[in-house]
Amino acid sequence: MLDFMDYVQNAFYEASHWNRNNSYGTLTATPQALLDFSTPLGLRLHISSLSTPHFASSYTLTSTGLLSGSLSYLYTSLRLPSLPCATRSLPLPAFTPTSYRQLLPLRPPDPLWWWEIWHAGRRIDARDALLYGRLYLPKSTLEALYIRRLNTTAQLKISAVSDSRLPNGGSVLALLAQDKGKWSAEYMYSTDSALLGVRGLYNFGPDPRAPGSGVISRAEEDATAAGMLSDSSSRERRARGNNATSNEQVSRFSAGAEVYYGLLNKSGGMSTGVRFATLPAHTGFPYTMTLTLNPLMGNLSSSYSVRAGKLLSLSSRFDFNVYSYESEVVMGMELWKLKEGGGSGFDERGKHLGTKRAEDTKEPGNGGRVVGGTDEARHEDGDMAGCLKARIDQRGSVGLLWEGRVKELVYSCGALIDLRGGKDMISGVGLEVQYSS
Repeated sequence: MLDFMDYVQNAFYEASHWNRNNSYGTLTATPQALLDFSTPLGLRLHISSLSTPHFASSYTLTSTGLLSGSLSYLYTSLRLPSLPCATRSLPLPAFTPTSYRQLLPLRPPDPLWWWEIWHAGRRIDARDALLYGRLYLPKSTLEALYIRRLNTTAQLKISAVSDSRLPNGGSVLALLAQDKGKWSAEYMYSTDSALLGVRGLYNFGPDPRAPGSGVISRAEEDATAAGMLSDSSSRERRARGNNATSNEQVSRFSAGAEVYYGLLNKSGGMSTGVRFATLPAHTGFPYTMTLTLNPLMGNLSSSYSVRAGKLLSLSSRFDFNVYSYESEVVMGMELWKLKEGGGSGFDERGKHLGTKRAEDTKEPGNGGRVVGGTDEARHEDGDMAGCLKARIDQRGSVGLLWEGRVKELVYSCGALIDLRGGKDMISGVGLEVQYSS
């Protein structure tokens, strides 16, 4: 189940037009969501609220034999007034997103004018930022996060943790990300072992920034829908969009790599990977294939994920170590349950109907940026009653997770089962409940 603060953070990315999927760090996001989901342990209760368009808070209480909890606060300079947050009216997939990530066609970076806000002949715009802090009790561990959009193609992310039990009392990780559409790069530095790293992702195929590509940016699409552009500019951009639609890609092949080195411990590492995924224009079932390799450790991992139906997603992964000859096979599934008399929210090929955002509304004071989805998409998502996730590996270890809703509460319950039997055949049983307003 998605944490409320992660939900608000994802809304910040969406409103600021930052593509989270165009990164080497999310190359295997689909198989990880289907195969590596976590099950709750003990009893956990979340109470959250978006009290103002800029401020959110969340309180967590956990019982696993010992009572613990946390306090979380988030501030964003980007207004989120139309972001739905109440669990009583929010569709279930908002807190339990579909694990299969349908990649969308690449878009060029937003034009510079999209960031401009003028008042009385002067520019008054500022770069969007997000601040987040979380205090764990009674351990007094403090987590902090700072995100700032530097320009239309760059973002700075700084995360820190403070704990007396950690070396040097904590650590700080800084990540500078650059997204050009055709390719992306991330530069990292961590105070833990003075770690330096760089990773990048390259997408093969047409360049969305090319003048003849016919692809319009998210900013131009939103501005056209809101009537901010002149009639001639709107017609020109619609023509470019129609031209892009007629020449849409049906799939995308991406390749990436990462390299890191610790200056203090004089050790490093690297990995490389490729991904082939279908796009919405594909006429068959959506699927994603990935292959990653860590040459220093000798680990090779391949996965295949498919949306096999309107409500069903399947995934499998095979891991192999060329040095020890050890291997592992994991298979998993995600099955959604509809409310009685409800629609599926997906077409006959299993594609989500809520990806179009042409009906989105613009919010004043955001420089014309879009917040929130369409009523049609929310209605389709509202037809979901629950979601079952399951996985099994070659050792007979089974993970089960059910996510659903009871009146105004969203909950998830799960367990880990060892089919080989033994004293601890069932472990990791837990229940997680979330309420937000």
